Amino acid sequence: MKKVITYIIIALLTLGYTTSVEAKKRCKPLLAKLHNIQAMQRSGYSLKRGQSLRAREDKARAKWWACEHSSLAKFKEKYGSKSKSESENKSNKKKAEKSTKSAGKSLANNKKHYAKKNKETVKSPQKSTVFNQHSAIVIKSKYQGDKQRAWLGFYQQPIKCKHPKSMAVFVYCNEDKLKQQDDFEKVYGN
Repeated sequence: MKKVITYIIIALLTLGYTTSVEAKKRCKPLLAKLHNIQAMQRSGYSLKRGQSLRAREDKARAKWWACEHSSLAKFKEKYGSKSKSESENKSNKKKAEKSTKSAGKSLANNKKHYAKKNKETVKSPQKSTVFNQHSAIVIKSKYQGDKQRAWLGFYQQPIKCKHPKSMAVFVYCNEDKLKQQDDFEKVYGN
């Protein structure tokens, strides 16, 4: 009797282990796809591309989560089952359709596109700022002569102000400099 119970327990543990392993194996490609999308998000992208990646990530995460927490039958019922050969056939059909497009039609579309683009550039010329390169650039400091030397001796720039990496640090540095200028004016004015 004890042997039968131990065999039943072992059989149940084995079945439980194989189904969980099978579920993990079944969901591994979905998890890989999710990680791939997240890797693309970590690289630079535009706003439109970011929104697209976010939607793709949400969809991939939902699909992976459903796969992890449902049986194979429920998952296939909801998302269908695609074998690699089916998806390869689909992609081959798409490639064939693209290659069979007539060259004249695509050329006509290109002409329309570039004509439209040229009209847009003609309609809205961008105003450019002209930089006068013939006149000298003059930079004046707040103090001159002895007062300038005294200011340079008085001013103590904080270490984090040498290369500010954020706007908050930049603002802090400017306010600190103004405060030190006020203190310098009080000391030097006397």
